[in-house]
Amino acid sequence: MTLARRRRVARLALSAAVCVALGSVLRDIALERSVIAAAQTSQAAPSNALEVLEVRPNFFMIAGAGGNIAVQTGEDGVVVVDAGSSASAPVVVAAIKRMSPAPIRYVIDTGPDADHVGGNEVLARAGDLFFPGTRVAGPRPDPTRTAAAILSAEGVALHMSESAPGGSSGGLPTDTFHYARKYLYLNGEAIEVLHQPAAHTDSDVFVFFRRSDVVVAGDVLDTRHFPVIDVERGGSIDGEIAALNRLAELAVPSVPIVSREAGTMVIPGHGRLYDHFDVLEYRDMITIIRDRVRDLVNAGRSLEQVKAAAPAAGYAGRYGNDGGDWTTEKFVEAVYRSLAKGKP
Repeated sequence: MTLARRRRVARLALSAAVCVALGSVLRDIALERSVIAAAQTSQAAPSNALEVLEVRPNFFMIAGAGGNIAVQTGEDGVVVVDAGSSASAPVVVAAIKRMSPAPIRYVIDTGPDADHVGGNEVLARAGDLFFPGTRVAGPRPDPTRTAAAILSAEGVALHMSESAPGGSSGGLPTDTFHYARKYLYLNGEAIEVLHQPAAHTDSDVFVFFRRSDVVVAGDVLDTRHFPVIDVERGGSIDGEIAALNRLAELAVPSVPIVSREAGTMVIPGHGRLYDHFDVLEYRDMITIIRDRVRDLVNAGRSLEQVKAAAPAAGYAGRYGNDGGDWTTEKFVEAVYRSLAKGKP
C-alpha cells in the first residue's frame, strides 16, 4: 500500500470515528432532553397516581383525575366520557394510551364543571377526528379539524364560555345538542347521550353504553356527599330527583340471582361504582330530604328556620360535611332556594 493511500485510509477511519462519537453525543443529548421533559411533565401532573379499574372488557374507569373518567376502547378508536381536570390531563392521556394505541375519537362531557371538562383540550388534541361516512376508522387529513370531537349538551359550551379567562375557546365543545337524546354507534355498540334538564345544572347528560351495560352519570350522582344542586346554573332538586329516577330506570339489577354482583354498572361523577340498588338508596335519601324541606316551605318557614329543623337528619352522618366546598348547610339551602323559586 502506498503512503498516499495509507493517509487516505487513516483520514477515512478518523472521520468514521468522529461521526460515531458525534452520533453518541447527539443521542445522549436527546435522551437527556427527553428525561428532562418527562420530569417536567411528571412535576406538572398531580402527585397522586391515577386508579384505573376495568369495569368490562374494553371498558375502564379512571379515578383520581378530578371527576371520574370513563373510557371505551375498540376498533373504531377510543371514546372518553369526561376529561378530568386540566392539571391531570397529561397523565390521563398516558393512561389511555396504555389501554389502547387507537386514537381518541370522542370526548363526551357530562356537565360543565372544571374537574370534568378541564382536560378537554389536551385529550381532544391527543386524538383524531372520526369522519362520518367512512368505512374504516383511520386518520383523515383535514387541516381545519385534526382533534377528537368534544360532545356535550348545548349549555356546557355556554357555561364554559362564561367562565373562560379572557374569552378563551380552548376545550369548548365542538358538537352540541339541545334535544333529549343524542346517539352514536362505535366499537360495536350503541351509545346514548341523554340530557337531564335542571338536575345538578341545566346541562347534565347520562351516557349509556348499551352493550357494555354501563351508565356514566356525571355529577348528578356524587357518592361522596349530598348532590350539588347548582341553582345559579339552572339546577333544581326536582330535576335532580327526576334524573335519578331516569337513572334507576336505565339500570337493571342482578335479579333473580342477587348474590352474583352483576347488573348495570353506574359510574358516578365522583366516588365508587354504583349498581341499581345503590342508585335507589341515593334517590330515596334525596327524595325524603326534599319532601321534608318542601313541607317546611309550604308552611311558610324561612331559610334559617328550615336549617334549624335539620331536614337532613339521619343522612348527614353518611353524606354530610361540616366543611369543604359542599356542606350539609349548603345542600339544604340549595334545596330550599330551588323549591322557593317562584313562590310569592
